[in-house]
Amino acid sequence: MKFENKLIKGKILKRYKRFLADIELEDGEVVVAHTANTGSMKTCWEPGWKVLCSYHDNPKRKLKYSLEMTNNGNTWIGVNTSLPNKLAMEAIANGTIKELDGYETIKPEAKIGQSRIDILLKDGPTEQCYVEVKNVTMLGEDETGIFPDSVSTRGQKHLRELTDLVGQGIRACMLYVVQREDVNSFSPADEIDPEYGELLRAAAKAGVEILAYQCKLTPSKIELLTPIKVKL
Repeated sequence: MKFENKLIKGKILKRYKRFLADIELEDGEVVVAHTANTGSMKTCWEPGWKVLCSYHDNPKRKLKYSLEMTNNGNTWIGVNTSLPNKLAMEAIANGTIKELDGYETIKPEAKIGQSRIDILLKDGPTEQCYVEVKNVTMLGEDETGIFPDSVSTRGQKHLRELTDLVGQGIRACMLYVVQREDVNSFSPADEIDPEYGELLRAAAKAGVEILAYQCKLTPSKIELLTPIKVKL
């Protein structure tokens, strides 16, 4: 996924009220950037870290800047949680995710009961696979990417839904999009949300496929490219 316009360099001063961050641009101007990330963003920023922001000249937008990536000195970290679904769909469409290759159609936001699953893959009238996507940005021990970075009741619900689908004979997959390059495996964050970890292991045991793919991040584009080991 290439960014439509060149991203703007700066450094982060602080993050507050969940969706706001003060960014000092290279010319010294301090702007408020929208942060599309509902998590804690642990291990994703410290005051003074380099960042990349997008600029949106839309009169309907209150904040013209959006925080896209941070850098800890070792890697860019994709903190915009509106992007993982796009990255996943792009990678599925171009055949990068071999486990999900071969379907005729890709549909976003498929409704199931009273909720929605991120992606529905279909091949003919009966063959289908539901894919839920999660953004992984938190760094754990031993170069492991972990999720969630705060208690996620919504994530717990999605795991239950995927498990129910498999029980009905429908293929279901949990896809973790790892938006940092300083990790080599993925695990659930049991110390943060032990129930999520238990549900993930139960889902895997029931037959839900658990995949983790790592992104390549540059100032001009983000690509979902490399499968990494899942440790449950």
